[in-house]
Amino acid sequence: MRVVDLIQKKKEGHPHTKEEINFLVENYTKGGIEDYQMSAWLMAVCFKGLNEEETAYMTESFVNSGDVLDFSSISPNIADKHSTGGVGDKVTLVLIPILAQLGVYTAKLSGRGLGFTGGTIDKLESIPNFRCELTNEEFYNQIKNIKVAISSQSPNLTPADGKIYALRDVTATVDNKSLICASVVSKKIASGATSIVLDVKYGSGAFLKTPLEAKELADLMIKTGKLLNRNIDVVISSMEQPLGKSVGNSLEVIEAIEFLKGFYAPDLYEITQELAIKTLINCKKANSYDEAKKMIDEVIENKTALNKFREIIIAQGGNPDVINDYSLFKIGKNIFEIKAQKEGYISKLDALDVAFAAKLLGAGRDKKSDKINFGAGVLLDKKVGGFVKKDETIMKLYYDDVSEEKLNDAINIANKSVEIVTSKVNAPKLIYK
Repeated sequence: MRVVDLIQKKKEGHPHTKEEINFLVENYTKGGIEDYQMSAWLMAVCFKGLNEEETAYMTESFVNSGDVLDFSSISPNIADKHSTGGVGDKVTLVLIPILAQLGVYTAKLSGRGLGFTGGTIDKLESIPNFRCELTNEEFYNQIKNIKVAISSQSPNLTPADGKIYALRDVTATVDNKSLICASVVSKKIASGATSIVLDVKYGSGAFLKTPLEAKELADLMIKTGKLLNRNIDVVISSMEQPLGKSVGNSLEVIEAIEFLKGFYAPDLYEITQELAIKTLINCKKANSYDEAKKMIDEVIENKTALNKFREIIIAQGGNPDVINDYSLFKIGKNIFEIKAQKEGYISKLDALDVAFAAKLLGAGRDKKSDKINFGAGVLLDKKVGGFVKKDETIMKLYYDDVSEEKLNDAINIANKSVEIVTSKVNAPKLIYK
């Protein structure tokens, strides 16, 4: 088998066999295929596509390239959740303790933020001394002991995906749905999950821009799961405006703690509830939508989900006092308020613009090696549909030491993110399907 022949085959739009996909993935991972050859093949895939079977073959090949975690001795039902990325998306921080408190064993592998999307690992590391790099043994034992662990991805899990993703990131081959599907689903399978719930986002603050694109990806992920004997549910949700009230690492963890204390933004509650209900039913902890919803509300109201979050923090070396003392978080010492230029209703709060403003203030990174400022970010006082008076605060920018140029750019972008109209505007629909 020759790489050049496989590049030519895909360039002409012909499907690959399972053996051919395995050859490409295995040999590239081991260094037997050059970057320029794999780049050519990936670009051919972007133009000609992979069918459902090819996508499943690639997903399975990614899984088999490294370790596969096995929690079957703990429980037959191991849950995991994944979001395709968004602005202010701190769902994992509230969903995981809720599920664990309700008896669902949850193995969560998360990543760092890159570009405009925030990373769950960065958010958790804003908690003093919190350890995200767990060994496979530590990960297993923590799930066994307290039903939940959250860790950065081990280099031994889906190493083929890691190497190919790094190449896609610099060759403009990220936006192919089959490649996205193989990357996401392989990591969930390798992490030992049997019940997988995915939040596929669309809109200005998401990678996919339209509901139709999101549905196509969702359908492909579900079909790939079936071909590989995994149950996958998908919620398709909007990311036209930021989720919740905060964007930025420390600010988002504080919002998550407030959520578990019973003080939550309606949109954050809505998406968390939907994902939790699907998982509870899949893992046989609830028999119906209404029963699951009641269970979720109870563990928030009686603060036991909050106590589970405290358990997670303690188990992973963090300071649990952050639950009640927010001064332990690093928060930007400077605040700039973005105010309404006129009276009316907010008709637009562009998620991408808000994210870029936060990034300019230090909340994001361009390269994985970049350091971020945990305390930088944006706190939203108003959302789409909200009424504002002239000069009323819409959002606050938190920052420390940034250049005058970056600060001015952040202010301009934040101002540009908002549109105000005189006629009443309804809050936008969050869950599409």
